[in-house]
Amino acid sequence: MLELLACRLGRSDETPNIELAQKLCNSNDKQGIGEIVSGLKSDEQAVANDCIKVLYEIGQRKPELIADYATEFIGGLSDKNNRLVWGSMRALAYIASIKPEVIFSHLPKIVAAYKKGSVITVDSSTSVFAYLCRANSNYQAQVFPILLEHIARCRAKEIPQHVERMAVCINSDNKEAFIKALEARTSELTESQISRIVKLKKKL
Repeated sequence: MLELLACRLGRSDETPNIELAQKLCNSNDKQGIGEIVSGLKSDEQAVANDCIKVLYEIGQRKPELIADYATEFIGGLSDKNNRLVWGSMRALAYIASIKPEVIFSHLPKIVAAYKKGSVITVDSSTSVFAYLCRANSNYQAQVFPILLEHIARCRAKEIPQHVERMAVCINSDNKEAFIKALEARTSELTESQISRIVKLKKKL
């Protein structure tokens, strides 16, 4: 399967990687996916980069096909290659609802990557935290405060997108705290951003 990666085909665009992800999804090729996972450890950075792209594209389409590799993605969070870091967090966001127990067992690593991560890493980590909160009340007790703190300190322009990601975990127990955190930042938002927040409140 590695020979079908963009870098191996001499391509600089992502189309071959997306097509490979689609092919693996259509055929439910677990062996082929395993080969792509092994490529994350490649000494060739281009190969590793293409592999994580293929994997999170699979995760977007059929997360169950990559769910068993949660620990590999968690390992990627501490890689020196930032492409693997944010790509791994994105993959985790797609499978967090399937493997919350595995991901929660590595919560300190998730939090560490979130705190020092790039914008893309942080975006995906809010989804990871939200799905962990939704999984059960014990996880929520530890993780929801992280989301509230994030609402309080993230850049105003990020609030609508991030709270929309968080919405999957809002329930009768945490809704009041969530709304209160949102209202504390409302004065910093533009009209279009406020309209997104209002729409979200109505859904809740």
